Amino acid sequence: MIQGAGSNVGKSLLVAGLCRAARLRGITVAPFKPQNMSNNASVTADGGEIGRAQALQALSAGLEPLTDMNPVLLKPETDVGSQVIVQGRRISTLKARDYWKQKPQLMSAVLQSFDRLKKNFELVLVEGAGSPAEVNLRTGDIANMGFAERTGVPVVLVGDIDRGGVIAQVVGTKAVLAQDDADRIQGFIINKFRGDPRLFDDGYQFIAEHTGWQGYGVLPFFEQAWKLPAEDALDVETSRSSGPVKIAWLALSRVANFDDLDPLKQEPGITIEMVRPGGAIPSDARLVIIPGTKSTRGDLAFLRAQGWDIDLFAHVRRGGRVLGICGGYQMLGQTINDPDGIEGNAGSDKGLGLLDIETVMSGNKHLSRVEAQHAVTNLPFTGYEIHIGRSSGADCGRPFAYVAGASEGAISADGCTEGTYLHGMFSDDTFRAAYLQSLGAQSSRRSYAASVETTLDGLAVHLEAHLDVAGLLALAR
Repeated sequence: MIQGAGSNVGKSLLVAGLCRAARLRGITVAPFKPQNMSNNASVTADGGEIGRAQALQALSAGLEPLTDMNPVLLKPETDVGSQVIVQGRRISTLKARDYWKQKPQLMSAVLQSFDRLKKNFELVLVEGAGSPAEVNLRTGDIANMGFAERTGVPVVLVGDIDRGGVIAQVVGTKAVLAQDDADRIQGFIINKFRGDPRLFDDGYQFIAEHTGWQGYGVLPFFEQAWKLPAEDALDVETSRSSGPVKIAWLALSRVANFDDLDPLKQEPGITIEMVRPGGAIPSDARLVIIPGTKSTRGDLAFLRAQGWDIDLFAHVRRGGRVLGICGGYQMLGQTINDPDGIEGNAGSDKGLGLLDIETVMSGNKHLSRVEAQHAVTNLPFTGYEIHIGRSSGADCGRPFAYVAGASEGAISADGCTEGTYLHGMFSDDTFRAAYLQSLGAQSSRRSYAASVETTLDGLAVHLEAHLDVAGLLALAR
């Protein structure tokens, strides 16, 4: 089990890399995360949803993502409440204090999923959540030491030197843990080192002496990590190129399923500009993407608070294009109705009015992988739906795509504004090339899937070069 001395120390990437390293050694391996908190989800082969990081880890292991790989997923809808997904299915929306009471009951689902993976794979690599140093959360814990205690899995602790204070991170974690939990930790890894790792020899030795844990290596920063899907929107790196065509992407407060951005950011012919809170939509953007969100009405208010609605109207008047995906699609309509309070307080809000549609929220969540055909180009592409709510109206007569022969999405009469519930379309290389060409951009025609696979192979090589991978795998019981 890989646990972190803090949040965002690189646990997900380490597990992905170890999955690929184990696979290349001929070991059948599966990833597992007891509890995750993320609005970036993936639709699984068995029809549920898990965190996007576990889907990437599954790909690294050569597997289809399964709900057992992430049995508890929390999807924040407000500052105090989250949608609770158990073994791929939404069971409720709970406030933090209510979830705290329910956690012990969720352990049975966690152990059930873990046991199924153990029976089918030689190795299960477990990722913790946050940090075990959050000892105030130890009672009823299902994500870190509580899980390790119930299953007897050995733990390796990861510290992030890039943010500073890594010695205090690791040694301090041991200082605050109960002795039984400290004894579960078999070793440590220092992650995201920049420069000459030998300069940290004394610090590495200090940690080993003051914890009694074995060091499994100092891992230099993996420069190609930006090519892999990010789990947290704050970690999304936009274009490293400065192509002539600019695409603006709105960083909503509850942004969800932003993996639509991943294939675009690798295209050298475009520049992706993430518009963060307080910023303005650039006037030279050719396309503005309004992404998915876990709180459509809440993020619509957030959008207006930034003044982005005014920027959008000016953008459209200049002939600019707008693409709304999932929750972003719902915002583009005339009204958003939530009579049962599915996403918060019951009520209705006026939409942006750029599409002649209306949306009604309902309790039934739509989860599916789809084969679609783009209405404008007739090109096929694969994608997925993961949303609550249904949209209808006059502009649906000009669909964005067809799924199983049925119309999906909507396009405005002038063709400038498009909306769709379909995620993942830009992962299709042929469709992405055609869509970018419609914006006046030249596609690289690179294979996005091949790029991810090559990067995962490179990550495994990186880990093998700098960590004692054999020693880490030998810890498994």
